[in-house]
Amino acid sequence: MSVPLLKIGVVLSTMAMITNWMSQTLPSLVGLNTTRLSAASGGTLDRSTGVLPTNPEESWQVYSSAQDSEGRCICTVVAPQQTMCSRDARTKQLRQLLEKVQNMSQSIEVLDRRTQRDLQYVEKMENQMKGLESKFKQVEESHKQHLARQFKAIKAKMDELRPLIPVLEEYKADAKLVLQFKEEAQNLTSVLNELQEEIGAYDYDELQSRVSNLEERLRACMQKLACGKLTGISDPVTIKTSGSRFGSWMTDPLAPEGDNRVWYMDGYHNNRFVREYKSMADFMTTDNFTSHRLPHPWSGTGQVVYNGSIYFNKFQSHIVIRFDLRTETILKTRSLDYAGYNNMYHYAWGGHSDIDLMVDENGLWAVYATNQNAGNIVISKLDPVSLQVLQTWNTSYPKRSAGEAFIICGTLYVTNGYSGGTKVHYAYQTNASTYEYIDIPFQNKYSHISMLDYNPKDRALYAWNNGHQILYNVTLFHVIRSDEL
Repeated sequence: MSVPLLKIGVVLSTMAMITNWMSQTLPSLVGLNTTRLSAASGGTLDRSTGVLPTNPEESWQVYSSAQDSEGRCICTVVAPQQTMCSRDARTKQLRQLLEKVQNMSQSIEVLDRRTQRDLQYVEKMENQMKGLESKFKQVEESHKQHLARQFKAIKAKMDELRPLIPVLEEYKADAKLVLQFKEEAQNLTSVLNELQEEIGAYDYDELQSRVSNLEERLRACMQKLACGKLTGISDPVTIKTSGSRFGSWMTDPLAPEGDNRVWYMDGYHNNRFVREYKSMADFMTTDNFTSHRLPHPWSGTGQVVYNGSIYFNKFQSHIVIRFDLRTETILKTRSLDYAGYNNMYHYAWGGHSDIDLMVDENGLWAVYATNQNAGNIVISKLDPVSLQVLQTWNTSYPKRSAGEAFIICGTLYVTNGYSGGTKVHYAYQTNASTYEYIDIPFQNKYSHISMLDYNPKDRALYAWNNGHQILYNVTLFHVIRSDEL
């Protein structure tokens, strides 16, 4: 910004110098040195100063003024009469000076236009600099706000991780226990190798007992590692968008290796047709399916496929049916005594969801409510072949207040709702007949969950959310203590 302003100062200074030089030098060059007085003012100087020769008709007359109304220098030259000798040396010199003055005047005008243009450029640059300064301030404020949001998110994540520290401490003990198993197995291997070299050096029965004991302990350890306590639910993964607002879909957790079929049941009542897709990829990308017709319409969305059979609640009844999908025949039917049905004790979203069948690592379960338990949730363990009730637990949680429920490792988990912000906030442990209130949030992406079931093979939750089939991964913590083995 300082360079254009310097140009303006140089131009103004140059114009003043030229004016001063012209007013002093031109009269002396042509021999003019008198001053014209104003006839009307009685001896006072006129606004313009004229330099006149002794005979005005024979010489040039030069008039000068400091500046006009626009601040520019004014020089006026009056030529003599044509009778003056053109070869006069002073005349030639004056003509040359006049040409120089005209050239300088033109240069001054050009320089003035450039100065005006530079001034406009400076003003434009000044506005741009102010705009950049404002943008830099906005960026700085936005950066501060972004850092504050990041700090808040990291703090929230640390608050979530802090309760896991005691669990990790227990994992250290579990790791030591696994190392102990490894060392014991290595010792037994060494003993067996030595036994091959020298049979009879050790008691064979004792050695076999040690091997069997270790095998049982390892199996118990693996069984406990397969189960755990729910500590987190991932963000949802949308597999497909199809069907009505309500429905269920699933895979068979006991399907043999290579059997990846997907089962699909649209609606919650007055429907008998079950779709079979060959694989998850076919389910996601095509509408090629095989249709199975059930002998009775189902009720609710609590159906499950388990070991080649589909288990469902017969519409408007408390009857559970086991239907073989290969032979398409009914293998077993059984009534759940006192279980409410036909929208008597449904989940909060309704939909004839009175009886909810589910599976976990331990087998087949039924979740429902009875008048005898004041409409609170009842959990029953079922024999998957005979559908006989093996054991029952009465909880104190009202079934109509539950959004949805699922079982993992014998623990029933209940959500606080089915729409909007949803979380798992109640857990009932059947192995200890105890319950606790928890707080495990998960994203209800499409705002209406009508089915939520756990698959122990995939370690995932299958959900039907407002016409979308989605999956959630779960996080389980396994705690093994040496006194349990």
